[in-house]
Amino acid sequence: MSYQPKADEIKALREETSAPMMDCRKALIEAEGDSAKAKALLLERGAAQAAKKAERVANEGTVASYIHAGGKIGVLVEVNSETDFVARNPKFAELARDIAMHIAAMSPQYLDRESVPGGVLEAIRDDFRASVPAGKSPEVADRIVEGKVNKWFEEHCLLDQAFVKDDALSVGDLINAAIGALGEKIRVRRFTKYALGE
Repeated sequence: MSYQPKADEIKALREETSAPMMDCRKALIEAEGDSAKAKALLLERGAAQAAKKAERVANEGTVASYIHAGGKIGVLVEVNSETDFVARNPKFAELARDIAMHIAAMSPQYLDRESVPGGVLEAIRDDFRASVPAGKSPEVADRIVEGKVNKWFEEHCLLDQAFVKDDALSVGDLINAAIGALGEKIRVRRFTKYALGE
C-alpha cells in the first residue's frame, strides 16, 4: 500500500509553505513522507505556476511598511497581485511585510537583475576581469567573472538575495511559493528604504 500522510503532517507542511492542503497532501505522497522533499516539490510547483502567470497583469496589491531600530530605519514596498481578493488575504499581507522587513535588514540596491543599469553592470564586470589572475585562459576567466557577477547579484538584487528569515530560500523563491499558495501572479513593483541621516 502506498504512503498516506497523516493530518498533522499535512497541517505542518501547510503551515511551513502556505500551500493548499490538497497540494501538501499530494507532495507528501510523492515524497513518501519526506517533508523536506515535499517542501522542495511545492517550491518547484510554485515556480512553475509563477512562470505560467508571468504574462498576467498584477495591478492590485498593497504598500507595506516596516519601521525598525527605534524609528531609525523605514521601508515602503509595493507588492502587486492580480485581484483585490488576494491583496486582502492575510498571507499576502504577511508576505508584503516580510519583504519590507527583509529590505530593512539587507538593503538591496536593485529589484532584480534586469533593473541593474547596463553601465553599472559593465563597470562591475570590468572590475572582476581586472582581478582574475594572469595566465588564465579566456574561457576560465569568463567563468570566474560570471561567477563573481552572479554572487554580486545575490548580494545586491532583492529577488536574488537569500531571504533573511530562511536563507535556504531567495526572496524570489518566497514570492514563487506565495504564487503557488495564492494562485495569482505576485510581484514586487518598487521599494524605498529610509535610514536616519543617510
